[in-house]
Amino acid sequence: MGSFVILDNYDWWKDITLLDFLREVGRFARVGTMIAKESVKKRLASEDGMSYTEFTYQLLQGYDFLYMFKNMGVNVQIGGSDQWGNITAGTELIRKILQVEGAHGLTFPLLLKSDGTKFGKTEDGAIWLSSKMLSPYKFYQYFFAVPDIDVIRFMKILTFLSLDEIQELEDSMKKPGYVPNTVQKRLAEEVTRFVHGKEGLEEALKATEALRPGAQTQLDAQTIEGIADDVPSCSLAYDQVFKSPLVDLAVSTGLLTSKSAVKRLIKQSGLYLNNVRIDSEDKLVDEGDIVDGKVLLLSAGKKNKMVVRIS
Repeated sequence: MGSFVILDNYDWWKDITLLDFLREVGRFARVGTMIAKESVKKRLASEDGMSYTEFTYQLLQGYDFLYMFKNMGVNVQIGGSDQWGNITAGTELIRKILQVEGAHGLTFPLLLKSDGTKFGKTEDGAIWLSSKMLSPYKFYQYFFAVPDIDVIRFMKILTFLSLDEIQELEDSMKKPGYVPNTVQKRLAEEVTRFVHGKEGLEEALKATEALRPGAQTQLDAQTIEGIADDVPSCSLAYDQVFKSPLVDLAVSTGLLTSKSAVKRLIKQSGLYLNNVRIDSEDKLVDEGDIVDGKVLLLSAGKKNKMVVRIS
């Protein structure tokens, strides 16, 4: 593995005053050129507009490139396609201020979803590669839930499957009898194995199967606790749970907002306790329902879950 250096640009910015910056950098910047940058035009046309701080960012990044070019011999800056304007701001400053050539920029396409938003920038946060930030189970679930419109493109970009095999998978989605999410399952397996290894994938698959409503796999406290950081959870005293009506518990834990919503879900066969479908509104939680004497798993449909720790 090659060597690398991590720098903090505050090291060279801390001694530069605003007047220094205007004199040394600002006089070489043309407002028309800055506004013409695609990233700036989009922001200016947006509902929120663009602050002066954001507008000057391209000059700050451009000067970073100039400083490293001059003092460290860095002649190539690489970034996502949305960084093109900032990168070229640097090459322009190098050419104008240092009056030399040889500074280059390289960008690669951003991985966007079909709705145009950046990949991983969901309401739940980014899709972290570190298992300390996001469990293999949650990582797997994200890719398993990718819409059909995105799954083949993600397969081409994020996996090492051959294009021929990916084409076969795409063709299978158009055939009668195709089982929904089959291709998503393959995508999730390939990416999870690559990022979290074989053991991480096995952990994700085990949790996915065990936590599937209606699954025959015997649940244990360790499996349920394994997803507690990835789904809503709460802690209740034993006497708050034992012999408690399940309808009340589903509301008090926050799984659903009202008793009427719980009863409606039961009639629709969508409420589960430890993956077992609940058919009666009169169901009480008994001792055998508390897995290993420690936890309960409530599910409203396939996706909404609540881990209840018993203290």
